[in-house]
Amino acid sequence: MSINLLSKIPLFSSLPLEELDRLLNLLGALNLQDGEILFNEGDLGEVFYVVLEGELEILKLESGVDELLLNVLQAGEYLGEMSLIMPGGHRTATARARGAVTLLSMNRDQFLALNQRHPEISNWMAKVLSQRLDATNVATFRDLKEKNRQLQTAYDELKAAQAQIIEKERLERELQVAADIQLSILPDELPETDGINFGACMVPARQVGGDFYDVFTITEKHIGVLIGDVADKGVPSALFMARTHALIMAEADLDLLPGEVMRLVNKHITRLQKSSQFVTVLYGILNLENNEFSYARAGHEPPLLLHANGSVERIPHSAGMAIGLWEDVTLDERVVKLTRGDTLLMYTDGMTDCRNPHGEAFGLERIKNLLSGLAEQSAQQVCDKLLETLQGYQAGSKQDDDVTLVAIKVK
Repeated sequence: MSINLLSKIPLFSSLPLEELDRLLNLLGALNLQDGEILFNEGDLGEVFYVVLEGELEILKLESGVDELLLNVLQAGEYLGEMSLIMPGGHRTATARARGAVTLLSMNRDQFLALNQRHPEISNWMAKVLSQRLDATNVATFRDLKEKNRQLQTAYDELKAAQAQIIEKERLERELQVAADIQLSILPDELPETDGINFGACMVPARQVGGDFYDVFTITEKHIGVLIGDVADKGVPSALFMARTHALIMAEADLDLLPGEVMRLVNKHITRLQKSSQFVTVLYGILNLENNEFSYARAGHEPPLLLHANGSVERIPHSAGMAIGLWEDVTLDERVVKLTRGDTLLMYTDGMTDCRNPHGEAFGLERIKNLLSGLAEQSAQQVCDKLLETLQGYQAGSKQDDDVTLVAIKVK
């Protein structure tokens, strides 16, 4: 190492040549590899170091894992002077090599002797210490400012997430109330007579849906049967369903024919309607004396008739219009004579449109084939078996539409 190299280090640049020559003979050289630790925080400080070549990282290690980089010393800078000025002092940070590093080392006795011969070194060190303190204050303030910004961002995000959770919980409570209201509209139990039994089931695609059904007594000898499907799903459809159901029930109490009831309901809805929603409905009246089921169908799926011998037919039908589209509605009005052992099945299109994981619809033919083997079952058993088979076919794939079934069985 040459004297010229020492003279380029600011700490020694003011020293005379003979002093630099003496330092060359006294100071020890130390080489570090990349990542090698010079000393750790808390070690006893007995040596003063000058960076001759390379870079030395000064850092804090927290929990042995996280680290905070305080400074990077370049060639010509030094460290460890406080440990020499304060006997028994300990290192306040960890020093680690960044790449290959060459250092000069000076012990306490050498350091004190040099300061006695050249007091100007102490002045230089005091100046550097002041600069380091200012730099540390600036860095600390910058770090605190950044941490405050991060904390504020985290607080704002937490506050927004909390608001979303509160809103989500509120919506869930409202949906549950809507679901409870919808269930309250459906009959608690179905009528039972000596010669007829009824069955029904419904599975909404969402928490609330647009399908509905009802089986209710009109007179001692007449029972009303209703099934409907509002376009779309969710809360708007549920509200429209509730209105339609209430209107049908109100008009049915007047003991009108099914077609008359449907026309009155359509008149009310088109007069009140301020949206594009509509509903397909099948409403019929079963005469318990002769087992004739007279019904009006407004755009709904035609019913299926299962005979006692297992044969299945789709009731002949003509064009019909959904309720809520136009003031003048075209209905499909028919009378079906049910004989002993017959089962009449009414359903919404969620049954036929239900798809398996491959995207294949359940379809009408599967319903008919399945239905043909249920001639000995009760009306409720028919509905339950159809729904069970449908859910097995679905095999966990998304349900796109509400599914509702209503059955009438002549014992």
